[in-house]
Amino acid sequence: MATLSTARRVVIKIGSALLVDRDSGNLRRDWLTGLAQDVLWLKGLGCDVVLVSSGSIALGRGVLGLPPTVLALEQAQAAAAVGQIRLARAYEEVLAPHGITTAQVLVTLEDSANRRRYLNSRATLEQLLSLGVVPIVNENDTVATDEIRFGDNDRLAAQIAVTVGADQLILLSDVDGFYSANPSQDPTAQRYDVIDSITPEIEAMAGDAGSGLSKGGMKTKLMAARTATTAGCAMAITDGFVSRPLTALEGGANATWFSAQSDPQAARKRWIAAMKPRGAVTVDAGAVAALARGTSLLPAGVTAVEGRFERGDSIAMYDPAGHAVGHGLSRYSAEEIGQIKGHKSAEIEALLGYPGRAALIHRDDMAL
Repeated sequence: MATLSTARRVVIKIGSALLVDRDSGNLRRDWLTGLAQDVLWLKGLGCDVVLVSSGSIALGRGVLGLPPTVLALEQAQAAAAVGQIRLARAYEEVLAPHGITTAQVLVTLEDSANRRRYLNSRATLEQLLSLGVVPIVNENDTVATDEIRFGDNDRLAAQIAVTVGADQLILLSDVDGFYSANPSQDPTAQRYDVIDSITPEIEAMAGDAGSGLSKGGMKTKLMAARTATTAGCAMAITDGFVSRPLTALEGGANATWFSAQSDPQAARKRWIAAMKPRGAVTVDAGAVAALARGTSLLPAGVTAVEGRFERGDSIAMYDPAGHAVGHGLSRYSAEEIGQIKGHKSAEIEALLGYPGRAALIHRDDMAL
């Protein structure tokens, strides 16, 4: 069973009911201060931390005096616009005293469905994490419509975990795990400590949302678990209402762990390997040797390009003799590669007229 103290990169999902008092509509600052101490503990272990946080609509509705009922889309967007400022400020205020820098990242479903935007999101998050920043991710409720919504932050958190290659995803919830039935309705319901496989029987046990402030129920948590575990990320559901819930989880608090099906990097490589290439590049002998050592593919090592493809598409790589080397996700279009092939990365801006990324295919985005 996974433990937080061994995590290399963890995504933590925080629901509205944990952050915002149901009756007053105010932020639960004492609880958030405890969470900040947990984040400091994880950072001290050398773990990258991403927070996927609900709460903007719940905070904003209180400020605007909107009713605690289902809001019309325009009302929800207005509440999110007001609440998001307060939510970001709250995280900054509790984490800054610990020397932790925060960043606000707002996404929509299109950012993961569109490969170009997905790569942009991934690159941004990777850069923030490399600089020691804790990103605070939320769905961009101010512009998202029903057609382009994740719909709940359980699935958003799973997608973010896949995007950043996290090895653990923690859903802080109003229940302490996955039960065979709804424990508030069935006193005989049994909690699972570990679920190794999400079977049809497990799916049949899932219920619906129980909180008036949150949208996600156990069904969406199972969907999140399937997404995360398939990508090599273990996932836990645990009670988030306790003080310092992450150290409580590490200390043996009730939880259900969903086992990862592989490690994140291997799962990503398999995903990339299964894609059909849209084009190809030929690389020189020096690039072939560098790729074998685990480096990224730089424009200087490319001698030819063929096909019509855009940034984010999968392309094949061939050695000078025409033998397949592997393939990966291109950071440039075929036209752009035609302009920068054979040149050093420092020359990209002069050649294209705008700054580009140093690698043509990053090592994390290729399968050899």
